[in-house]
Amino acid sequence: MANPDTPERSYWVDAEGRPISCLEKIKVLDQNLEEIRGACQDALEDAILMGCDEVQIRDVLHKVVDTLVNPYRKD
Repeated sequence: MANPDTPERSYWVDAEGRPISCLEKIKVLDQNLEEIRGACQDALEDAILMGCDEVQIRDVLHKVVDTLVNPYRKD
């Protein structure tokens, strides 16, 4: 996740807010984010080309993220 103050650098934190410092972890997180960004960009472009409303597809993409489930969460 890019820090808003330094958009060129990755900044990831753990559940307690401490920075993730392992370069391999940061690399995996950045790669995952780039893949997600690419898939979302493709979905947005496809929807617009097929005549869908841009606001609606953006709303749908937000809802997809909002409904992701953390399988490791301790209740």
